Order: sequence, then structure tokens, then C-alpha cells
Amino acid sequence: MQVRISSLRTPHGDANSNRRSYRCKHETVNGRIVSKTSSRIFDLKYKLGTIDLLNLAKNYYTYRELAQIIGLPETVLSRYVKGHVLPTIARAREMNKTLQKVLRLEVELQKRMKFDDDDYFDNTAIVSDPMLLERAVQQAINAFAGKRVTKVLTAAVDGVPLATLVAHRLGVGLVVAKQTREIGVREFIEEVFVPGKTATVHSLFVPRDAIKRNDCVMIVDDVLDSGETHKALIRIVQKARAEVTGIYALTAIGSEWKACIGEVASNCPIEIALELPRKSRKTSVR
Repeated sequence: MQVRISSLRTPHGDANSNRRSYRCKHETVNGRIVSKTSSRIFDLKYKLGTIDLLNLAKNYYTYRELAQIIGLPETVLSRYVKGHVLPTIARAREMNKTLQKVLRLEVELQKRMKFDDDDYFDNTAIVSDPMLLERAVQQAINAFAGKRVTKVLTAAVDGVPLATLVAHRLGVGLVVAKQTREIGVREFIEEVFVPGKTATVHSLFVPRDAIKRNDCVMIVDDVLDSGETHKALIRIVQKARAEVTGIYALTAIGSEWKACIGEVASNCPIEIALELPRKSRKTSVR
């Protein structure tokens, strides 16, 4: 298992003209071959995401300080913040890289994560902040750059906001595994599991046609705790005869989840924004 804190086939045919035409109309973005129109849209979203980061940095730094940090004139940064102009994609990447280092996501997550006396967590202040989640989206995109992703999978409910933003940024479909069956859906993939240190049986349901054979699925969630939920998500992907590209989570608590996930996907890349130690607790449910 690869834990880190922090390719599509071309069309068949031998005609040179066909290959030249394909290269002309398509290019690779994050490991996916897309049309140039889609690539421009992706670049635009990236630029806007970078401006969001810049706006967030304005809450902590003056224009003068940001100019020294980023290496651009105050007037240029002001025009970006006010929406008068967008940076080039090359400049946006450099700005994004710098701002990610300055606005350390793990520090902000740790500030907002709350625990009670029994070590149960409350991450409402995290999952309800779209601006903070956008920062996590950029981290997730960077972590799995070059990997093929055709679907984003999460479990209801707290992982849905982040997973939705990631799927939107990647331009791929979102699949939400739910604990109840919807009456309008005829066929499901079901996975039964027992959350860590509990005596209750849970099920996750995904519509059978939501994940296709040979899909490359990125699992996204807010918290990794016991790992049982994510083990179940991996098993759902495997039942669909698809592939797990990797797992991204905002926070991981303890380390028992590593062995749990390793039982079904020993080489699965995992990106964690913040790892926290586990204190004594009677039960674990995620």
C-alpha cells in the first residue's frame, strides 16, 4: 500500500493522417485523453481555483506580503483578485504551488477538527466550508496527476461535498454508495460490512450500472477511521470489475485502517491531508 501525507488507449488504425488528426484534436490532461475544448475548460477551472486560493490568502496577508511570497507585483495580484484578468496556465501553476505551501491545508484542518472527551470527532467546520474543500480538491488533483480517473466514488454522507467537487474538477461522473436501496433502481451492487469494534451489520448499495467494467475509480472521503467503509467501497469497485486508481481523504485517524484496506488492495495509492493519532475509544464507525 502506498500512503502519502500531504492511460487511455489511442484509437485503432494505422493511417498517419488519422493519428495526426487525433493528436491535433486531443491532448492529455491528468492522464486522460481529452479534446482540446475540454482541456481549455480544465485550464480555466484551474485558473479560477488558483484565484480562489489567492483570495483566501488575502485573509491572512497584505498585497505587499503576497507580492514578496509569490514574486509578482501588487498591482498584478490585485487585478487577479478583482477578476479583471486571469493568469496564464503556466503562471497559475506556479502561483498554486506557492500558495499551497503557504496555506498549509493540514494546519487548517487540524484547527477545525474537534474531539469530545471520548475522542469522537466533529468535522462540520471542514465539510461545510466550500473554500476549504476547494483547497483539498487541488491537493487531490495534484496527488493523482497522470493517473487515469473515470469515476469518483464516495460513501454517503459527509464525503459527498468533497467528492462532488473533485468529480466536477476532473470532469468525470460521481458515484455515491448509500446505506439504503432506492426503490426506483432495479439492480444494485451490495457490499455488507461490520464497522470496526461494533456488533452491527451495515450495507452499501451502488446502482449496478453506475460503475462500468474497466472504469478507473478514485475513492474520495472526508475521514479514514477503521477503514471498513473504504474496504467495502473497494470491494464494490472490484465487483464491478473496475480498478481503484487511489484513495484521497482529508483526515486519517489512527493507523488500523492501513491493515484493513491492505486486505483487499495492498498496492492502492492513498493520499492523506492530515493524519491524527487515535486515543482510547470504545467504538469506531467509519
